[in-house]
Amino acid sequence: MFYREAGEFKTSYVDDNQTFPIRFDRWRYYAVLAVAFGVVPFFINDYWANAVLLPFLIYSIAAIGLNILVGYCGQVSLGTGGFMAVGAYATYKLMTAFPEVNLFFHVLLAGGITAIVGVLFGLPSLRIKGFYLAVATLAAQFFLVWLFNRVPWFYNYSASGQINAPERTLFGHAISGPASEPWAVYLFCLIFTVGSAIIARNLTRGTQGRKWMAIRDMDIAAEIIGVNPLTSKLTAFAVSSFFVGIAGALFFAVYLGAVEVGEVYGINKSFLVLFMIIIGGLGSIFGSFAGAAFLVLLPVFLKNLLVGTLGWPTDLAAHLELMIVGLLIIVFLIAEPHGIAQLWRVTKEKLRLWPFPH
Repeated sequence: MFYREAGEFKTSYVDDNQTFPIRFDRWRYYAVLAVAFGVVPFFINDYWANAVLLPFLIYSIAAIGLNILVGYCGQVSLGTGGFMAVGAYATYKLMTAFPEVNLFFHVLLAGGITAIVGVLFGLPSLRIKGFYLAVATLAAQFFLVWLFNRVPWFYNYSASGQINAPERTLFGHAISGPASEPWAVYLFCLIFTVGSAIIARNLTRGTQGRKWMAIRDMDIAAEIIGVNPLTSKLTAFAVSSFFVGIAGALFFAVYLGAVEVGEVYGINKSFLVLFMIIIGGLGSIFGSFAGAAFLVLLPVFLKNLLVGTLGWPTDLAAHLELMIVGLLIIVFLIAEPHGIAQLWRVTKEKLRLWPFPH
């Protein structure tokens, strides 16, 4: 009975257009932020940080970026792993070239560099779309991985071809390198995740978001009513690549610490992020978080169940995990194409109407 709009009056356009119009939704949002910032850092340990929380936060940023491009603008992309690699290598070059600059600014600059690269590879979207655009972005994926493997300048002429994150501190606490503290790294990633979600939410609810959705629904009709397809598509690629670049930078600098581009940012990474937004829900910021949480928690749960509890071999459990993920993708595409986000919307609508049947 507490999830109601009755008695909540809007007296201005600002109140009427707020992100969470129902008071309970706003309280829930503030409560989640309070727990994330004020409670979790005091209880976090290495296992929870490395197995659950950091992958969830970083993949959420990547899923938000891809969802802007695919879910809101309707431009198919299979180059997410390559763009994450751009963010990682840009961060590495910045960290080694400017060691006196804070890592926070390196990550932002890496996102900006990735946005420029994303615009360059987004130019074909002005002429092609659908399957052909997917092939073009897939070519970008392979080209970027090949580039970072073949040009020694990107990995500072290392004999192994691997890049390693130097140790960096923030307010006296290590956030990269082997001495990094789990709670500090978690808060560092959480700030980027919350900031990315707020920016993406406001962009998609504003004028730019309406332009993206007009292009997604019917680009010819959108152009007739005054939407410029050139700027709309390229801004979608730029914003999407910016978030994906930040995710790639965090994945390298504060999570893994050492990266070999072909193994970490290969085509599997692109498909993983794509599966996240498919399962979570296209065209939904919440769906990006839901899909990331689902595909991060599912392997951990299956590993603990099959290997830890039932004693199955690790390789058999890994193959079964892939089968389950594939099956779930098929189920969501058939039963609920809009993903977990739509299930959450339906649940909230039923709560608002309960106990009435209509």
